[in-house]
Amino acid sequence: MWAAYNVNVRDYLALAVILKRCLSLGATMAKSKFEYVRDFEADDTCLPHCWVVVRLDGRNFHRFADKHNFAKPNDSRALRLMTKCAQTVMEELEDIVIAYGQSDEYSFVFKRRSNWFKRRSSKFMTHVASQFASSYVFYWRDYFEDQPLLYPPGFDGRVVLYPTNQTLKDYLSWRQADCHINNLYNTVFWVLIQQSGLTPVQAQERLQGTLAADKNEILFSEFNINYNNEPLMYRKGTVLIWQKVGEVMTKEVKLPAEMEGKKKAVTRTRTTPVPFHCDIIGDAFWKEHPAVLDEDS
Repeated sequence: MWAAYNVNVRDYLALAVILKRCLSLGATMAKSKFEYVRDFEADDTCLPHCWVVVRLDGRNFHRFADKHNFAKPNDSRALRLMTKCAQTVMEELEDIVIAYGQSDEYSFVFKRRSNWFKRRSSKFMTHVASQFASSYVFYWRDYFEDQPLLYPPGFDGRVVLYPTNQTLKDYLSWRQADCHINNLYNTVFWVLIQQSGLTPVQAQERLQGTLAADKNEILFSEFNINYNNEPLMYRKGTVLIWQKVGEVMTKEVKLPAEMEGKKKAVTRTRTTPVPFHCDIIGDAFWKEHPAVLDEDS
C-alpha cells in the first residue's frame, strides 16, 4: 500500500515538473523572433491636458454631390444625414463633448482628460472616421429615399491638439466663419447660374474680387434675396452638444387587481447629442452652455 502511494506521489511530482517546463516553453515560444517589427511603430500619444479635435472632410465630395444630384447650393437632406452620422459617432464615443459640422466636414472635440485608447492619435482618427463613414452608408436611405447610393463616400481625417479653452473656441469660431464665407459665395454663385443663366465660369468671373457686402448687394438688388433670411443651418452650420431630453415610450402597466395589463405612455429622460444652429463665435453660446468646457462635467 505504502509503495503504491509513494509511486503515485513520485508520478505526480514528475508530472508537475513536466507541466511547468511546458508552460515555460510556451511563454518563450509566444515571443517569436519577428516581434522586433513592433519597434518600428511610431509613438502617437497625444499630449495630456489638451483638447483632442478630430476633423473629418469628405474626399472628392464635389463629384459625389454631382453624381447623387445634391441640390445647390445646399441640400438639407445631405446636411441632416451628416448630422445623423455625427450623432452616431458621439453616442459610440461618449468622451466627445461637442461637435461642429458644415458642408462636408465635421469636427469632434474629445475631453481634455480623456484617456480613451491611451490617447493614441491613430485610434482617435480611425475610430471616428470608420464610424462616420459606415453610418453615412447605413442611414443613406433614410434621407435619400429616391436616390440610390451609387458608391460609398470617403472621408479623410486629422487630429489637432488645442491646449486651452480659448484656442479651442478660436478653432470652432474659425470653422463657423469658414461656413459663412463659403455659404455666402455659393449662394450668390448658384443664383447667378440658376436664375441669370450664367455659366459657372461667367459666375466665377462676376464674383472675382467682390467682398461680403458686394455679394449681399447682388442678392438683394438683383434677386430680392436677403441673405440673413437664409436658413440658419446653411449660414451657421450645426453644433452638437449633450442634452437631457424627454423620450415618450409606450409601456404595459399591470395592476395587482387586474388580469390584463394596460398600455400607458411614459416619459423617460436620457442624455443625447442635440443639434443647434446658432452662433458660437460670440460669448452667448458658451455662457449658456458652460458645461461644455467644464473639465469636471
